[in-house]
Amino acid sequence: MSVISAFGDDALGDHDAVGLVEELRAGRVSAADLIEAAVTRVEAVNPTLNGLAFEAFDRAHARGAAPSPYGGFFDGVPTFVKDNVAVEGMPTMSGTDAWEPRPEPAHGDFARAYLATGLVPLGKTRLSEFGFSASCEHPRLGPVRNPWNPDYTAGASSSGSGAFVAAGVVPIAHANDGGGSIRIPAACNGLVGLKPSRGRLPQDANLRRMPLRIVSDGVVTRSVRDTAALYREMERVYRNPKLPPIGDVSRPGKQRLRIAVCTQSIAREASPEMRELTLKTAALLEELGHRITPIGNPVPASFKDDFLLYWAFLAYALVRGGTRTFGPSFDRGRLDNLTLGLERFAGRNLYRLPVAITRLARTRRITERLSNSYDAVLMPTLAEPTLPIGRLDPTADYEQIIERLIDWVAFTPLQNATGDPAISLPLAQTATGLPVGMMLSTTVGREARLLELAYELEEAQPWRRIQDSVVAPRRKRARKAVK
Repeated sequence: MSVISAFGDDALGDHDAVGLVEELRAGRVSAADLIEAAVTRVEAVNPTLNGLAFEAFDRAHARGAAPSPYGGFFDGVPTFVKDNVAVEGMPTMSGTDAWEPRPEPAHGDFARAYLATGLVPLGKTRLSEFGFSASCEHPRLGPVRNPWNPDYTAGASSSGSGAFVAAGVVPIAHANDGGGSIRIPAACNGLVGLKPSRGRLPQDANLRRMPLRIVSDGVVTRSVRDTAALYREMERVYRNPKLPPIGDVSRPGKQRLRIAVCTQSIAREASPEMRELTLKTAALLEELGHRITPIGNPVPASFKDDFLLYWAFLAYALVRGGTRTFGPSFDRGRLDNLTLGLERFAGRNLYRLPVAITRLARTRRITERLSNSYDAVLMPTLAEPTLPIGRLDPTADYEQIIERLIDWVAFTPLQNATGDPAISLPLAQTATGLPVGMMLSTTVGREARLLELAYELEEAQPWRRIQDSVVAPRRKRARKAVK
């Protein structure tokens, strides 16, 4: 099937979010223009991509026509929020249809800070059920499809956000990451996805209550400068005093870094194609003057079982507490096989949970030791190229789903346990033309280092853009394109 692109000759053009801010400030477009264009775009591509969980178009139009109550750098730029955080007036369904929707009475802590930057939400984007699967393929709601090739998944629980940003519906969208769900949709859709350090951004109360806070909120974007600008602006709204500031990162760093390269994960060696592409990225970094050292997998064998048990415990808590959390309409019979399989697995193994959590918390020591020798670590974001729709079918047997899931998502969970930041960059592509993400990680609090490195790689090897893969209509007026 062909590429699904919403790019065209309208107010959004092919600008990134920072480019739209420049257009707004120059008076060439208005917030109302941008929102109208984004609504038109989502209506054009959502029938195929299926990334929309809840539409708030009327509310967005009203926001674009009125003076902003927020102000903020991104004032008037359209966005989406993933459907697992609270946004006032919108329901939160977390990727399922197992209870009756009801609007949230108030913003959660993340949405309050995110929207204070001036971003205008058009609604919410779909995710896999509770974010447990690395592919959103709900048995009744249908799959979220990849705009590069709709036969393939848009990747991870932030599928809807990744698909819409890649297809050009909006330039920036919320994503969050408990096992890779910022980085994986970035890899599958050819985007930039930075999972920040634990505690970098504010979170809703349900995430703060986790015994081990593995989830981090963030965004997916089409350019490094958009990601950097978002963290700069969020830092003006909320600043964690326990972490060094990121600041205004706007260019490559000058320091040459010691970078380890690893193609072996907790579960397996990367596929031959992914290994080759990772080593090509390592060679590029070496050409840029960085010192590259191959290393083996630094993570103990127990990590895979410990992370799976903790993941399963989260499902156990949601399913067993469903009526209390989601209301009397909650129906566990409408949950998919992965959620229910995880719940059963946790129920049989709860006695092992305290030890698993303790060991996961101690994994931070591994990356602390690595940081004594290396400034960053390069890995492939995923062990295999993007999977076709159906490979992680949620109606299959639990054992099949979890085996395939662990096999594919073998590199990303480490930083969720350690709390370290990691970024996926679309630096490669498969022989069939699908984007491939390369992941760079570093120690807690050093997001600025990753952003500087990302700027350098973006300049040295500009990534392929979906809008360049289709014949666009003739422009009626010139627009500055962001490479």
